[in-house]
Amino acid sequence: MAEDLAHVRRMWESDAASRALGIELLDVGVTDGLGHARTRMTVTDTQVNGHDIQHGGYLFTFADSTFALACNAGGSLTVASGAEINFVAAGRLGDVLVAEATERTRYGRNGITDVTVCREADGAVLAEFRGRSRAIGARS
Repeated sequence: MAEDLAHVRRMWESDAASRALGIELLDVGVTDGLGHARTRMTVTDTQVNGHDIQHGGYLFTFADSTFALACNAGGSLTVASGAEINFVAAGRLGDVLVAEATERTRYGRNGITDVTVCREADGAVLAEFRGRSRAIGARS
């Protein structure tokens, strides 16, 4: 990686919520000035709801963590200003999920990032997430 992404790695190392869910950082970077990230997570028994599928809140958190990596890769301290998710298929106990985030645009201090969550075994799309970001300051 040619970019200096130490700030993103520090942010990730301090992210207790993502660590508690077992989310693994696979890749983070910047291409043509826009961030991207890739993560992986296994659906555990504590994430499965009464319908025997992954609770949507965990799927949202997984996508949101990947979104945070991508929109912070550019260097500014960036937070979510909003997000939405569309659930496409269900995750099940033991499924290994992969999330890929791509920052689509930045305008002023705002940005839009898309995250696709797939099941690693067959590539099935489980969710599409769109996050809106807001840069709130420079990195220290």
